[in-house]
Amino acid sequence: MVEQQEASEDAVMTRIGQAIMLLHGGDREEARNRFGALWSELGADGDALHRCTLAHYMADTQDDPGDELAWDLRALTAAEGAGGGWSAEHRDLPAVRAFYPSLHLNLAADYLKLQRPDSARIHLQRARAAAESLADDGYGGGVRAAIDRLERRLREQ
Repeated sequence: MVEQQEASEDAVMTRIGQAIMLLHGGDREEARNRFGALWSELGADGDALHRCTLAHYMADTQDDPGDELAWDLRALTAAEGAGGGWSAEHRDLPAVRAFYPSLHLNLAADYLKLQRPDSARIHLQRARAAAESLADDGYGGGVRAAIDRLERRLREQ
């Protein structure tokens, strides 16, 4: 039973990954369609890591900054729900925690696009604080560099 559930969860992550590849390949519309179908399948009670990952990338497919913000907020809500309901030993907890800097960075960027610099600063501070726990690898360095870039843009406001 556990193996079947894990295989099913892996299939969902595979489908999310395929849609991410479409997004990164420039096919935003098809990625958005696939993310939307998966979101409907997962439902409100779906796996928190799946919902967080999907909403995080679905935000990047949006044309309207308000819609992008709504998806980024869904991603943060899923991450917060996961962290609050899981034990410290849960296998997906490190993955969800690794999302926090990027989630807050995206929210800061969304608020900046919507000309809400005070909200952008709040999430940028949260992104920087969460980034302290990231490894000094390509991902961690990339997130920290993106935080620095957004911080410079906010100072110019």
